[in-house]
This record gives sequence, structure tokens and C-alpha cells, in this order.
Amino acid sequence: MTHRHTYRDHPGHRAARTPPALRRAMAAMLAATVATATAQPAPPPATMAPLACLILPERVAEIGSAVIGIVDAIEVDRGDTVRKGQVLIRLRAEVERASNEVARSRAQSEAELRGAVAAQDLAQIKLDRSRRLKAENFVSAQAVEQAEAEMRVAQEKVAQARENLRTLAQEVQMSDAQASQRVLRSPFDGVVTERYANPGERFEDKPLLKVAAIHRLRVEVVAPTALFGRLRPGQELLVHPELPGAAPRKAQIAQIDRVLDPASNTFRLRLDMPNGDASLPAGLRCKIDLGLSAAQSPVGVASGVGEAAR
Repeated sequence: MTHRHTYRDHPGHRAARTPPALRRAMAAMLAATVATATAQPAPPPATMAPLACLILPERVAEIGSAVIGIVDAIEVDRGDTVRKGQVLIRLRAEVERASNEVARSRAQSEAELRGAVAAQDLAQIKLDRSRRLKAENFVSAQAVEQAEAEMRVAQEKVAQARENLRTLAQEVQMSDAQASQRVLRSPFDGVVTERYANPGERFEDKPLLKVAAIHRLRVEVVAPTALFGRLRPGQELLVHPELPGAAPRKAQIAQIDRVLDPASNTFRLRLDMPNGDASLPAGLRCKIDLGLSAAQSPVGVASGVGEAAR
């Protein structure tokens, strides 16, 4: 009886039976494929997406008064451009103006001083006469002493009159200061953004106007911590305002927070942007083009920050 053996090949047997020439050809093909892939140029690194930002005024001030009063006149309205020191609001100040006029009139009056000087001159004449008569033994020494005492009193009255004039001048300054509190002026160049009062309205502690400085703008940005250490104060970035027809503008990093927000894994930075012609309004959203590559990992950035700190 003839027995047939069935032979089943498996990977191990097949590999063992691969001819050496075929293995050499396969290795050559693999090496050529790797060389071709290595020779191809690498794609350009991806740039980081722009960051959202907000354009704000450089300064904002709510204009109010240190005293309680009634609005007499408002010289400006919302949207008006104002200069530093310009009168914005006048309050009723009839009592203050009257007091100021009285103080100024008293300070300008020199009648008391002129009377004291005249009395001093008379006392000096009497003293000189008493001394001559005493030298000729026509009067006693007691008469001379009395004339000297009257001279000293006259001198003190002149000094007192001059001191009163200085005090009255200080009262005029105080009266001027009280009257100036009834006139509200702009603390800087800017525009009026809000008006909270009308003529005839009584107020106590609420603001009457709001003024914003827009000749320099502040750009607020919230950036991810992966960028910490890659941005430096003084660095210029390109800001794209979200306003039709507005061209991109350069802004300079003015401040970078040194305390990060662990909840959002972000930090804040502020940029200063010139706006001398006031052509760009504040309150706009914007985008900031960092011009940085996104290839660097956060780990690399963190290690770089640590080395810089050391």
C-alpha cells in the first residue's frame, strides 16, 4: 500500500526556501524607496493661527465733582473731541462767586495798613521830639520812655496789618479753589463717550461724563501658555482690526503677565498701538498675526522658559 504524505507549507518554511537572489532584490527595492522618500522636500511648517484681541482706549475717566451741586451748563456732548483742560461742565456757584469777590476785595484793601503806617510815622516824630527835649532837660526821662513805648506799639500794628493782608490773600486762594470745584475740566485729550446728566439736575456722587483717550490705543490679548517665553516686551506684532476698510497696524508689546491662569491655561499681554489721527475707533475686536511656527511643542517652550529663568 502506498502512503501519500501531504505537505503544507507555512511562513517559516517559505522564508527558509526564499532564494538568496530574491532577498537581495527585495532589500534593494526597500533601500531605493527610503532614499526616494528622504530626498523629497519637507512641507513648510504650519504657522500658528491668529489670536483674538480687543482694542480699547488708552485711558478712560468718569468725570465727577468733589462737591454736591446742581448742573448749570454742559459744554460738550457725546462724541465731541475735547482737549486737556477744556471746560466740560459748569455747576451753579452763585454763593462761591460772591464769597470770592468779598475775599478779593478785602485782600486788595490797604486802608488798615496805611493807617498803621501813618500812626507809626507820628509815633516816630513824637519820639524824636521827646529825645531832643530830654537832652535840653525840658521833659523827664519818663516822657521819653512813654514815647518809645508808643513807637513799639505802632510798629506792631504795622506788622499786624501786613499779616492780615497775607491772610486775606490766602483766603482768596481758598475761595478760588472752592469756585474751581464748580467747573469740571477734561483731564486729558480724548472724546466724550457717555453723558449722564442734564442742566438743572442735582447730583451727589454719580459721574456726569465719561471721557476716553484714543490717540493711543491699548490692545488686550489672551494667549495660550504655549506662547509664554516666545513673546518679549518691545516686540512688534501686526494687528488686524475687524472693521471694513481698516488696514492692519503695528503694535508693540508693552506688558506680559508673569502669573498664568491655571484654569484656562492662558496668560494676558497688552500692546500699545499709536492712533495719532484718531482714525481707528476703540472697542473693536481684532486678530493678531504672531508670525510664529506651530511646530514647536509646549514641552519645548516650557523647557526654554526654565532655562531662561535659570
